[in-house]
Amino acid sequence: METRLTGGLGREAFGREVWGRTALLTRRASDFGDLFSADAVDELISRRGLRTPFLRVAKDGSTLPESSFTASGGVGATIADQLDDTALWRAFDDGATLVLQALQRTWEPVGEFSARLSGELGHPVQANAYVTPPQNRGFDAHYDVHDVFVLQIAGAKRWIVHEPVHPDPLRDQPWTDHRAAVAEAARGEAYLDTVVEPGDVVYLPRGWLHAAEAQGEVSVHLTLGVHTWTRYALAEQLAEAALATLRDDPEMRGALPLGVAGPDAEIGAVRERLLAAVARADSAPLFHRARRGQARPAPLGPLAQLAAVRDVRPGSPVRLRAALEARLDGPRLVTRVGRLDFPEADLPSVARVLDGEVHTAGDLGVALAVRLLRAGVLVPAER
Repeated sequence: METRLTGGLGREAFGREVWGRTALLTRRASDFGDLFSADAVDELISRRGLRTPFLRVAKDGSTLPESSFTASGGVGATIADQLDDTALWRAFDDGATLVLQALQRTWEPVGEFSARLSGELGHPVQANAYVTPPQNRGFDAHYDVHDVFVLQIAGAKRWIVHEPVHPDPLRDQPWTDHRAAVAEAARGEAYLDTVVEPGDVVYLPRGWLHAAEAQGEVSVHLTLGVHTWTRYALAEQLAEAALATLRDDPEMRGALPLGVAGPDAEIGAVRERLLAAVARADSAPLFHRARRGQARPAPLGPLAQLAAVRDVRPGSPVRLRAALEARLDGPRLVTRVGRLDFPEADLPSVARVLDGEVHTAGDLGVALAVRLLRAGVLVPAER
């Protein structure tokens, strides 16, 4: 999957030479027309009944208020924040950039591609599309707090990229915290100053400064944002797990002695207990819980699922629902759609379905298959 974004550069080479280290421009990486298009932009804006925050609008480096491009949906859909295609057309004609957000939730080809990419990279992926009128820049130089793959879909765009002023920013360290340094760096010599065309891909690690400007025609590009897990995030979870264990320590819950003016007299003992708690702590449950919350499982059709439950036979093919983040924790199956406990006799069959392959209900046990179908863990599969 990632070789489609890197011109054939394999995952090992990409991870060793590029990932999180440097910007990369790949010419003619692929034809991305199967993922997104100008027609898709028009359909999403004018026919899908999208609401904010699935779209934002930017002009001259600022984001326009949502009230300027939303309206009621009319009879039977009186929701005040549905997109107003007339207002959006006028804003676009006036030079505004349209940003379709979270396309992994609203456009199926992008959603499927993002899910597969997330599975391969091991990090959550979101997708936005930027639609910029000719000769206009949507945003001034800035950096993102996540890595991005920029896929040029239509038109051409000039990208100006500078090295970081704050390498590897965390999610709560936005570019506005370093506004002056970003502005100064953007006036210096660029690391990359190029025009990208359809099929080109730009990879930018988090923290790399960038600004983009459409050329002589409308530009559409798709940005795949990779929300990288960091060692700092693991440290946060380890500390949280350690503190949870200290809540059960009567000594730690005790009050400081009377007359203590500061922590100096107690800090040594507290540090020892905290370090011991960190050494004992198991942060895996926190990590898996956070990871499950970063994305959604593959779509589930209620009518198709009901038909699968009603028509299940020993030969019925089933498979694990994609993007479920399912794992066995002892006798418990933990997934993005909940937890299920199983008797020991069922555990081998439950473990088998986690391989993602197609199985028959009879191989798993029809009663177990029905239970997992009802729970939204299994879905019907093609033969």
